[in-house]
Amino acid sequence: MMIDIDRPMLAARGNAESLRKRGILRVVLTRFLAYLEKRETRWSLRELTEDELRDIGMTPAEARNEINKSWFWD
Repeated sequence: MMIDIDRPMLAARGNAESLRKRGILRVVLTRFLAYLEKRETRWSLRELTEDELRDIGMTPAEARNEINKSWFWD
């Protein structure tokens, strides 16, 4: 049995509350994906050498500052 998750359920059509919930879920998912991207980028910065940091225009101090940023607020 296949379920098409992109097709809206018939019972949910015209239901404003359901649309609102989908909007909230989309916002939460978007923010979570942004968090994951920042985490991955900051993790990559940890592994760069001083020469590689210089190539991208960063000093080791700037890289440390970025790595140490709060995962929640920044």
